[in-house]
Amino acid sequence: MSQYIIIAKDGTDHQALERRMQARPAHLELMQKYKIEGKFVSGGAMLDKDGKMIGSVVTMDFATEEDINIWISEEPYILGNVWQHYEIHPYRYAAI
Repeated sequence: MSQYIIIAKDGTDHQALERRMQARPAHLELMQKYKIEGKFVSGGAMLDKDGKMIGSVVTMDFATEEDINIWISEEPYILGNVWQHYEIHPYRYAAI
């Protein structure tokens, strides 16, 4: 397995937070499934200066590029147009 860090930014339009909140239960359910499978390492919301959710940072463990593509094809924040931009980078956890 290889780790990846996903840095995702929500839209900035007036409906952005509403889209996030609508997709959030399905997103958390999917992340729980990936946690059980050992693919979800860590994650959370990025916040603005007022504490409003504006994006996400997620660390995942995927064996293949196909696994990444499967996750992309079912991620509610991607399907629901919550994340307007996301980047996926290979990542290595520093166990200090």
